[in-house]
Amino acid sequence: MAGEYGLKVVVAIVVLATVSLGGICRVGAQLHHVVGGDRGWDPSSDLASWSSNKTFRVGDNIWLAYSAAHGYIAEVKSKEEFESCDVSNPIRMFTDGLDSISMDQEGLRYFASSNVESCKNGLKLHVQVMPQSHQNPETPNPKIAIAEPKSSLLAAAAAGPTTPSGSTRLTAASLILLSFGLLCYVMGI
Repeated sequence: MAGEYGLKVVVAIVVLATVSLGGICRVGAQLHHVVGGDRGWDPSSDLASWSSNKTFRVGDNIWLAYSAAHGYIAEVKSKEEFESCDVSNPIRMFTDGLDSISMDQEGLRYFASSNVESCKNGLKLHVQVMPQSHQNPETPNPKIAIAEPKSSLLAAAAAGPTTPSGSTRLTAASLILLSFGLLCYVMGI
């Protein structure tokens, strides 16, 4: 069991190291977003700030890298469940510590920590999935409000992030490193 957890930590570190080198990988028209940037899905992450300058499109993937010690991640059905942190009837529960989620259709998607206290402190993500775009990938996308910060975080959110989010393009070497890490994970090495 400890070895399995250690492997997931190594894979998460590989993904997070890749994020520090790149963060978003464009494969064709598809983007891969590592939620929370270099911190991943963690109580110390400010997911509202991280996501505020992201545009999620049909065909993109979001990656969730997290420790089960902070709870699992639930995808919930409604804004009401999201806002109240009600994960009692999730669409899906993510428990692997490293999950890739395809944004396969337009619309709203809601993700929340299964730890209600962490969720109420902002460990949740609201994603607006937009239609595919044929624009130049270098053209900036419009901002989308993803999640409202807690009132105690309002001042910090209004000032904006003080550190980079780690959201830049992956190099070929980084993509190879990510692929190798995921291959090791799948093979159980």
